[in-house]
Amino acid sequence: MKKKSLIKLFFLFILGVISSLSLPPYNFFIINFLTFSIFFGFLFKELEKKTNYNFFFYGWFFGFGFFSTSLYWITISLTFEDQFILLIPFALILIPSFLAIFYGLITTAFKLLRPKNLISAFFLFSLLFGLAEFIRGTIFTGFPWNLIVYSFADKITFLSVLSLIGTYSLNLIVLSFFTAPALFILRKSKKEIGICIILFLFPIFFLIYGNNQKKIFFNKDLTEMPHTIRVLGSNIGLDRFYYNVDSEKVISELIELSSPDFDKKILFLWPEGIIPNTYVSTISSYKDIFAKNFNENHLIVLGITNREINRNNYKFFNSLSIFDSNLNLLSNYNKVNLVPFGEFLPFEKTLNKLGLGTITNNFGSFSKGKNREIIDLNQNFNFEISFLPLICYEMIYTGNLSKKNDFNFIFNISEDGWFGDSIGPKQHFSHSIFRAIETGKYIMRSSNNGMAAIINPLGQVEKKLDYGVSGYIDFNKKRDFKTTIFSTYGNKIFFVIILLYIFLTFSFNRMKNE
Repeated sequence: MKKKSLIKLFFLFILGVISSLSLPPYNFFIINFLTFSIFFGFLFKELEKKTNYNFFFYGWFFGFGFFSTSLYWITISLTFEDQFILLIPFALILIPSFLAIFYGLITTAFKLLRPKNLISAFFLFSLLFGLAEFIRGTIFTGFPWNLIVYSFADKITFLSVLSLIGTYSLNLIVLSFFTAPALFILRKSKKEIGICIILFLFPIFFLIYGNNQKKIFFNKDLTEMPHTIRVLGSNIGLDRFYYNVDSEKVISELIELSSPDFDKKILFLWPEGIIPNTYVSTISSYKDIFAKNFNENHLIVLGITNREINRNNYKFFNSLSIFDSNLNLLSNYNKVNLVPFGEFLPFEKTLNKLGLGTITNNFGSFSKGKNREIIDLNQNFNFEISFLPLICYEMIYTGNLSKKNDFNFIFNISEDGWFGDSIGPKQHFSHSIFRAIETGKYIMRSSNNGMAAIINPLGQVEKKLDYGVSGYIDFNKKRDFKTTIFSTYGNKIFFVIILLYIFLTFSFNRMKNE
């Protein structure tokens, strides 16, 4: 029996591994119809064995296979300093092990609630998975990376429904899609066939809605803006964080990539943390270089470290700052959602004693910004631009980006070099598509060692600089698009769908007794 149990666990591990191929950049979403149907069918059959106590491990091994193969790239960030290299084996195991606990809790709850029939089990399985993915994305600092719905990242028309219901809601619904073949195969009455038919109608509705959104968007007038947004993509090495790299040399390279034109009104968007050994308060020492290459027609938006004195100690912030051509600071945003271990060290005092520090800097943890405000450049700087600032990792969150919708762009700056030429930067980029559709806003994404792009409110990538390509892309024509329903109500919609699934689960659970 022990050998048989190990074979089952290994089989579930392999199912998770296979399912990870559905995620970006592969997007073989069709795989999930097989893996999730088998997974659900396996659990449903195991419920009949009353002496089976392995349900937690069933979910855990599936999750470990899924996360270990889709998040291996996190360990690449540990290769840049010797102090972290010894942690690579632990990171390869501990991070997916922790995330797999959420899947173990799904299967444990599935056993404890013990649905009485196939239909009830079907809805309960989707409900538990959807809830666990939401909790994973919000608990502690939250890590909503590689939700199952991201397997549709390249199916833009299908994803248009995100503007109505958001990522977590669609994630729950697609889990039902992927499990539906098991419902059909294991059916015991016509009710199961009826539910499969209804589920089949949903993607048809999503595609009709997506095509309608496309027509509405492209029927809008394409208006020329009185200025240009110039988005940079660069490939400046990460050694600038660890060695005495000449900041002026980096600035000169960025200016050359920007190709400033004195006669054009241009806003330049540079990547995250791009200028080494420089702070918001000290960048003015390069005033002559900027004044020589830019003029009053220009604004520069860039990622830079902000340093503030607090009780005779410095607090450091990962910031997005806006300067004029004379390097006068016009506005500043301090990052709110920080990356654990990358930008701040949990239990810092204890872990510092063990010789650990943060990955992205040598001064300790970044401090968390107080709030995220819309930056409006129209009132004082004569640029008809209002934007929501998001720095790197902040792009992965859904439903709580801003309490206000009165902006027309999202500016996202990123440094993707920590994960090399792996699937990590490509997964990171896919989140931008989801946020564009959810908010109905244009996204301007500037990245160093990653992908720079202009993404329209439909989630279509209008222009892009691929990985390894340096240069710029310009945006100066836009279509106005209405505020989305999801932007207004956020994840409240998800909880409505959760209540619906709870109702369906318990309603069908009672039917057997009736």
